[in-house]
Amino acid sequence: MAKLYFNYSSMNAGKTTVLLQSAHNYRERGMTPMLFTPKLDDRYGVGWIKSRIGLKARATIFLPEDDLFELTRSQLEERNIHCVLVDEAQFLSRDQVYQLSEIVDRLNIPVLCFGLRTDFQGELFEGSKHLLAWADVLSEIKTICHTGRKANMVVRVDDEGYALKEGAQVEIGGNERYVSVSRAEFKRVFFGGQRIKFIEPVTSDNDDESDSNDEQGNTSLL
Repeated sequence: MAKLYFNYSSMNAGKTTVLLQSAHNYRERGMTPMLFTPKLDDRYGVGWIKSRIGLKARATIFLPEDDLFELTRSQLEERNIHCVLVDEAQFLSRDQVYQLSEIVDRLNIPVLCFGLRTDFQGELFEGSKHLLAWADVLSEIKTICHTGRKANMVVRVDDEGYALKEGAQVEIGGNERYVSVSRAEFKRVFFGGQRIKFIEPVTSDNDDESDSNDEQGNTSLL
């Protein structure tokens, strides 16, 4: 029986890596996954899903007005679809979450969504709100705050490390703009006005080898 899954987390928890590995697993078994990514997330080029560790795959882009059920059904006329995977699912509209549930209930195709739960103000994204309400299975992909606690929230910071409290909900960016933190740290920084602690990543002995491999090109899971 197909189900609608929502795998959520704060930033830099490895959501996209898990999505791409899932797509690879399906292909490895002779099955065809259909990947969706929002057009607004064009950090790595339109129509590409890419993880921080270099894995990437092509995907079908969608706009807020697109019908994901119809896009999937039209593909079924050309090939079998064994699974639908959605990256950055927080950007889905309410109607699109409903359409994904229709893929599950009417087409009997499992749908795996990956995305953030809350924005930089601690509020639910529209897509995440309705996935939390309608998904059959909820799963948190965990990462840690610099305090050592579980990071389950995100803050948007300025160059000095102070939380930005105003602005558009959607602003595409990476570590230089967003920091994953625990709830306690979120309250300290966002409501308490304290400065976030910037952390320099720890390098490993394998980094030189990894850099050499990166120069030869990223790993592709097409």
